[in-house]
Amino acid sequence: MQKPAIPENEAERLHALKTLCILDTGHEERFDRVTRMAKRLFGVDIALVSLIDQNRQWFKSNQGLDVDETPRDISFCAHAINQDGLFIIPDAVDDERFSNNPLVTAGPKIRFYAGYPLKLRPGLKIGTLCLIDSSPRDMSDEDRQLLADLGAMIEQEVKSIQLATLDELTLISNRRGFLTLANYSIGMCRRHEVPFTLVVFDLNKFKQINDKYGHHEGDYVLKAFARLMLETFRESDVVGRLGGDEFTLMLSNTAEDQVASILAQFAQAVEEENDSNQKPFKIEYSAGIASFAPDNDLTIESMIKVADAAMYEHKRR
Repeated sequence: MQKPAIPENEAERLHALKTLCILDTGHEERFDRVTRMAKRLFGVDIALVSLIDQNRQWFKSNQGLDVDETPRDISFCAHAINQDGLFIIPDAVDDERFSNNPLVTAGPKIRFYAGYPLKLRPGLKIGTLCLIDSSPRDMSDEDRQLLADLGAMIEQEVKSIQLATLDELTLISNRRGFLTLANYSIGMCRRHEVPFTLVVFDLNKFKQINDKYGHHEGDYVLKAFARLMLETFRESDVVGRLGGDEFTLMLSNTAEDQVASILAQFAQAVEEENDSNQKPFKIEYSAGIASFAPDNDLTIESMIKVADAAMYEHKRR
């Protein structure tokens, strides 16, 4: 078994990892959505967001494995962070670096591994988004690009932590975080020539709830609305709180009838929340929908303004 090399910038790398303050924290939906998507799309046993600490690899997101960490010196991901691109092992049994690795000879009996190194900036890699399977396999060029795209989504989420882009109350992206993720998703849509849709939500009668029932009830409404967005919308959708009582959603490659169906499911979820919460008020909202072709030249801010105008038109009805 070949132990992974230590990067030349190890001290800087470990310092950057520590300052993120995400080691030994709980699972987060924004990471779990991507690993769930990766496990499903590739049909593998395991998908992980693995962070390489000084003596261990620790899993920020874990689909299909029943441990939270493993030693660094037997970690495939510790090899991957020494690469500039994807690190792919089609069959670990046939690779002399890993054939007698305990992760290969015992559980989870790794045969196939593919890791995307997660970069904070060029040359500074803190971990991987990785795929693991108990059967050998090859990856097509399309598969490699898809893994790179998903890995880049995780990178954006990690970088959003650096930029303090998480809304503290609702625990979804704030305006800056949404713009960062949406811009990346729009880039993917343009590259693959698929349309996308922006939706802006505004809570109705929110000021009256605050004034009449107190800000703690207003906070409940904001948190409940954000939770329902996370529970209802798809793993590939980008959600955020623009500020105050405004929220937003980006849907990629979604036909008009699909948009209507997705929003109807959300409306049903809000109705069920209202029926079950036993509050003296209802969560109500207006929504503005704006769809865009991939070759449009508007900025994300301009697109949000289009959806925002549609939302106010809906509110006036």
